[in-house]
Amino acid sequence: MFIKNHSLTRRSFVAGAASAAASCALSQSPAAADHHDDGVALIAITLDLEMSRNFPSWEDRQWDYQKGNLTDEVKKYTLDACRRVKDRGGVIHSFAVGRVLEHPSVDWLKGIAADGHPIGNHTYDHVYVLAKELDNLQFRFQRAPWLVDGMEVEDVIRQNILMTREGLKQRVGIEEAGFRTPGGFAGGLHDHENIQKLFLDLGYKWVSCTYPGFRGVQDISRGGDPPPDDLYNTIVGVQKDAQPFTYPSGLIDIPMSPISDIGAFRNGRWKLDYFLKAVRLAVEWTIENGAVFDLLTHPSCIGVVDPEFRTFDLVCDLVEQAGDRAKIVDLDALAERATNE
Repeated sequence: MFIKNHSLTRRSFVAGAASAAASCALSQSPAAADHHDDGVALIAITLDLEMSRNFPSWEDRQWDYQKGNLTDEVKKYTLDACRRVKDRGGVIHSFAVGRVLEHPSVDWLKGIAADGHPIGNHTYDHVYVLAKELDNLQFRFQRAPWLVDGMEVEDVIRQNILMTREGLKQRVGIEEAGFRTPGGFAGGLHDHENIQKLFLDLGYKWVSCTYPGFRGVQDISRGGDPPPDDLYNTIVGVQKDAQPFTYPSGLIDIPMSPISDIGAFRNGRWKLDYFLKAVRLAVEWTIENGAVFDLLTHPSCIGVVDPEFRTFDLVCDLVEQAGDRAKIVDLDALAERATNE
């Protein structure tokens, strides 16, 4: 399904694109406007557009090597989710793995963008941006090491980001809307000033990197039993650690709010109703505290477990019931909240 030579001369691409990165102006979408209301909860719904190991079948492992090879079912679920949330007056902020841009058609992505849903950068190959060695960047490079042979780790990361940026411009006709790291890090980028600098040098005002850690989910519900109340309390309690913040470098980080669909359905093997309860409690806390919530989902995962979009309907219902105390926004608005605090 992929075109044969997708690399755009992968080694030479970094030098050619880096100069354009310095002048890159990331556009702010309309959903980021009118966000200065004190005490208003800001709720973001996000989709990481990638394939997920263990979905749709528990034995699936191929997606570790083909993260950007989105199936037709995943594309359709993404489109339908975006349309459903838009019909409720909201927006979904997606982050695309660049290899999907090699597919014969990207009309589905163009449709999402045309409907006002921002699409951010999720690297080209779903690379681990905290890797120290080439072997740890992505499973694909372990199988095909010649793709990165002789390169430095940070050069591969930079190249992956720039190729996705350029691919979104050329094939979809849009400017990327921010950056999310593949994987979330409990410690964020606090001990990785070099990676902060890399993002700043590439023109990013904000990135979404942090996923506050907590214990318990891996050991619960493997037999189908519901999570205990103290685990739900832990999930709600950690929301205060999932608020946007600014590093000393000036880079803004927009954490992903626990619990994600992968955390629930892969790590915990939860039933959908258990996940819906966790989302409801977390969003209710966010509304009560005038805080920020960044729902992290993947169409390749949530689409299998929640084909009727109950998760997205729940978030829209809660925001609607809150009236002027809450609204659904994109991550630009969440970044502005951090800027103004």
